Amino acid sequence: MCKYALPAILSLAVQSATAQLVDRTLAPNTASEGIAKSYVQQIGAGRGDVNTPGSSLFIINRDPARSIRRGRQIFQRKFTKGQGQGPLTGDGAGDINVDGSIGAGLADSCAACHGRPRGSAGSGGDVVTRPDSRDAPHLFGLGLQEMLADEITAELRAIREAAKAQAVNTGQAVERPLVSKGINYGIIKALPNGTVDTTGVRGVNPDLRVRPFFAQGGTISIREFLVGAFNAEMGLEAFDPDLAAASAGDAVTTPAGMVLDGAKDKIEAPPAPNGNADPDGDRVKNEIPVSIVDHMEFYLLNYFKPAVYEQTPKTAQGRRLLDQMGCTSCHISDLLINRDRRVADVETVYDPARGIFNNLFATATLRVTEANDGSGHPTLKRPSLQPFLVKNIFTDLKRHDLGPNFWERNYNGTIQKEFMTEPLWGVGTTAPYGHDGRSINLSEVILRHGGEAQEARDNFARLSDPDRGDVLTFLNTLVLFPPDDTASNLNPGDRLAPNFPQFGHGSIRLTTLFNNPADPE
Repeated sequence: MCKYALPAILSLAVQSATAQLVDRTLAPNTASEGIAKSYVQQIGAGRGDVNTPGSSLFIINRDPARSIRRGRQIFQRKFTKGQGQGPLTGDGAGDINVDGSIGAGLADSCAACHGRPRGSAGSGGDVVTRPDSRDAPHLFGLGLQEMLADEITAELRAIREAAKAQAVNTGQAVERPLVSKGINYGIIKALPNGTVDTTGVRGVNPDLRVRPFFAQGGTISIREFLVGAFNAEMGLEAFDPDLAAASAGDAVTTPAGMVLDGAKDKIEAPPAPNGNADPDGDRVKNEIPVSIVDHMEFYLLNYFKPAVYEQTPKTAQGRRLLDQMGCTSCHISDLLINRDRRVADVETVYDPARGIFNNLFATATLRVTEANDGSGHPTLKRPSLQPFLVKNIFTDLKRHDLGPNFWERNYNGTIQKEFMTEPLWGVGTTAPYGHDGRSINLSEVILRHGGEAQEARDNFARLSDPDRGDVLTFLNTLVLFPPDDTASNLNPGDRLAPNFPQFGHGSIRLTTLFNNPADPE
């Protein structure tokens, strides 16, 4: 098993990147900036298998850093009309009371909504899928959230099944607390006839499936999330065989290792029923081939978690006060993943000595098991599936009612009252705040809390000015960062480089880990 800090590279030159990237095969430029490969080259040999060079399954399993980087370049890619971009769902027309995605677009890249800080899968977009708007969240640590939610779901459902079996065997009703990873989701009551009473379930649907994506907790998996976003925000329609099979009731394991079981969960079908369909009538078929979905899912599974900025006695006091106020009863700081499906972890911390451009330094560590399968191809590099403690996430992956100040209107006239606990990592750099983006600073969004968080909110309001300042100082150390401008053990940078800091400022340079670093993405 490979689980070690990766060596620094020798070359300090680095490609910078803005939020969106041009395809330099379409728009060549003197600076040689942009995506190195054309869209056709990114599609490659399709999905293939682990013995099909150039296919998504070959690259994910044998050259995983390249797959992550390719997914990142697809995320930043400015799609063209010729590639099928637009129109979006209904081209802005239709029954928005039923289909909120009519209010979602139109963008030409994922980075149009998730692009701050620059070059990251960050925050920044705003759409009208609800009348009160929807503030696009950052996607740092997205794979960690998917894995936590999936493991919690399995544990809750195991509790349910054990209670059902006991009730049937004993002929008596059985009540069990629904607790996973220290989070209480209420109680479930199993009856002797094999049915269950879910009226005591809290913060999750009666099916006990934790849905970590979207403000109200609406989607199970990264794969559904990205296929839906390609369609709703960009008018790019994927036929994805994995989602098609799972939505029809089959069980599928995606290339990123996520199990989608249509017999247990309702899985969203892909927008195109097959690879030859053209639902939006723009005469472009198979706009997002399955290999592109594979690389994007793998990228977002492995995407970096947020950073932690300078810690001082004041931030330590602010952290203690979060506990004392009761904030961490919902914003739980650390959660354990039992089986980590990522191939690497990146830890980014305050380090003014090595953080030569923004005082942050990132350390990448591989989490793979490497094996030679005798095929003559590069070795298989697969996730080691070891436990991983997710630190400073500050969430309970549970829905709560925070009172009328957080309620939102739906187009059909109903009111959405419960929302997922927003993870606090990255909160220092993601203003404005709230799922709707209507709070201008951290003080305002904390004081906006009510309902289940009323007591914690009142405790914050009663703090002295210095104590309140310490809380805000700590929260402001939970930050996002631009990967291409953050020095790392993959590219530590050099202050003495010519034209510093345009050059030599360091980066998280995944190209170093490619089987062939001379072949850029």
